[in-house]
Amino acid sequence: MCCAGPLILLLLGISGSWISNLTLLEPYRPIFIVAVLALFGFAGWKVYRPVEDCEPGTACAVPQVRKKRQVIFWLTALTALVLVTSNYWIIWFA
Repeated sequence: MCCAGPLILLLLGISGSWISNLTLLEPYRPIFIVAVLALFGFAGWKVYRPVEDCEPGTACAVPQVRKKRQVIFWLTALTALVLVTSNYWIIWFA
């Protein structure tokens, strides 16, 4: 919420000067970022674990499913990177 909230409000047309006063969750930003990194680390481990660790017949053993999961993982990781770094580049659009 600390990263995506201001971006969504700005995209909805709410003034950037009003958004600058929205600092309620700012002290928790580092905690949210560490949580995002930890969860993406765990997800990456699950997505890229060796096929030998998968039991036959499970979804992780099917190559098409593995490829889709990897694509979805990188799309969401890129989205999270954009949202986490939005404080640094969003000022160019305001």
